[in-house]
Amino acid sequence: MGKKGKKENKVKGAEKTAAKLEKKVSKRSKRDEEDLEALIAEFQNLDVKKTQVVETKCPPPSPRLSASLSTHPEKDELILFGGEFYNGKKTYLYNDLFFYNIKKKSWVKSEIPNPPPPRCAHQAVIVPQGGGQLWVFGGEFASPNGEQFYHYKDLWVLHLETNTWENIKAPGGPSGRSGHRMVLCKNQLLVFGGFHESTRDFIYFNDVHSFSLDTFSWSRLNPSGSGPPPRSACQMTSMPDGAGVIIYGGYSKVRVKKDVEKGTIHSDMFLLKREGKDGQEKWLWSRVNPSGNKPPPRSGFSLAVGPAGRAVLFGGVCDEEEDESLEGDFYNDLYLYDTVKNRWFPGQLRGNKSGKKKRRRGMKGGAEEGQAEKEEEVAPQAPTEVVKEIMTEDGTVMTIKEVVPGAQEEEQEDEDEEEDEDDESASAALVEPCPRSSAMATTRQGKLFLYGGMFEVGDRQFTLNDLYCLDLHKMDQWEVLVEMDPKTQEWLEESESEDDEEEEAQGAEGEEEKESEEESEDDEGKGFYEEDHPEVKKEETVTEYQIRTEGYWIGVARANMGPDAKDKKVAKVALAMAKVFYEDQ
Repeated sequence: MGKKGKKENKVKGAEKTAAKLEKKVSKRSKRDEEDLEALIAEFQNLDVKKTQVVETKCPPPSPRLSASLSTHPEKDELILFGGEFYNGKKTYLYNDLFFYNIKKKSWVKSEIPNPPPPRCAHQAVIVPQGGGQLWVFGGEFASPNGEQFYHYKDLWVLHLETNTWENIKAPGGPSGRSGHRMVLCKNQLLVFGGFHESTRDFIYFNDVHSFSLDTFSWSRLNPSGSGPPPRSACQMTSMPDGAGVIIYGGYSKVRVKKDVEKGTIHSDMFLLKREGKDGQEKWLWSRVNPSGNKPPPRSGFSLAVGPAGRAVLFGGVCDEEEDESLEGDFYNDLYLYDTVKNRWFPGQLRGNKSGKKKRRRGMKGGAEEGQAEKEEEVAPQAPTEVVKEIMTEDGTVMTIKEVVPGAQEEEQEDEDEEEDEDDESASAALVEPCPRSSAMATTRQGKLFLYGGMFEVGDRQFTLNDLYCLDLHKMDQWEVLVEMDPKTQEWLEESESEDDEEEEAQGAEGEEEKESEEESEDDEGKGFYEEDHPEVKKEETVTEYQIRTEGYWIGVARANMGPDAKDKKVAKVALAMAKVFYEDQ
């Protein structure tokens, strides 16, 4: 048998193994899902009692993540549906529907009879036909304790013109899943990937399904070529000409051994291309190697489609698994992918330039301001990662990684020294969303809207409901539409009886150690600003100060953390200490 035959058999064998695993997971999770079906039925019974559409002006929706944020095809409105919230003890799932008027900057809650049951990690796609439609597929429901999951495989459409929900019952669709991706590609909805999880098993998918908006029927695609490995939460973007879709990144995990799982953050890219006429098309997978500056590996990023069909990626988290512990670096940076040029480039803010036209660095011509496409041709140095250490009232420390745009080459700085000073003063006043993952993003008329999401501080989760806007043409500054102070959010710890049992088990010795640690922390906090730290020079930026005093602050951090602390962690703390001192001068 030739090599080609062996390869085909190997692929078929892998498909059979995946099918067996899917069946096994489905069997084991069936009992869990049957328990949750009763709870979901209760929610639906409550919704059945609603017979009229009720629209009410309201404050911003409650904090949430993994909802869907879409843009009305005919109005200056955003549409928020579903999502989840966790307060430390209980998980809440939503099926509420909100409309945000962009011009009036106001929210309306729309209660429409017979909506989909509560869910998160679903997908929603806007279709312009028939006065505008919002198509929703899949997602998950969780038990209040967050230990059982129900994965939907239902398809719904919200008719925006008539304010009616419709459950589309078409056989042959994808199996129940969440974390999948769905996009509009010409006259069909394409669904890719996702995962299904029960209390004991999980499976990730890499199958592709198509739903025809003409015939209202499902079909499973069987593309030729080597496609992406199974994954969820990837970026899926339609090509501007409708000839296919781009898949980037995502997350998956495998079981290494019993009770031990290993997660993988993917950073590869694939093109699913359609060839042939409608009704006779064939699909082909191919690997894509983009140029430019790719985003650092991450999961939980937000995605939207910007001007000229560019993919827009914001934030996310990169989890580091060390010695059975999990640390996450959250991001608030922005990257754009040009589907035509097959190129990544960072979305660096230029700040508010007070109306003056300025020459781009390194260029002698009088190029006009605001031409984002040409600016991407200038290759900046790698961005600097600045780490923030934030301490909450209970003493928990969170590490947040923020990406500061890199400086241009020295000769360019010399050439435009005056412009640089203006840029620094402008960037110092910039407002931007805090680092986060699982936020919702969409675009309207060249503007990116970002809502909610979450970040973590130790074992505590902060869920957001703030709203930001960024003009992707100007790339000057974020506009705050809804503010939120995460510190005001209530967090319910474990019950006091459980805490008491743990403290008794630790004994008096552990209590004394805790008290001594608190005293030493107080002493360190009192003495931090009393010591003679390196002074901040006039007109020196925080990045320049951190670089100039790096050795000193590493010494201070090492003295505080001890000789056994890892160099990487010491460097992070040193950067944060320098930034805190700089900002208080």
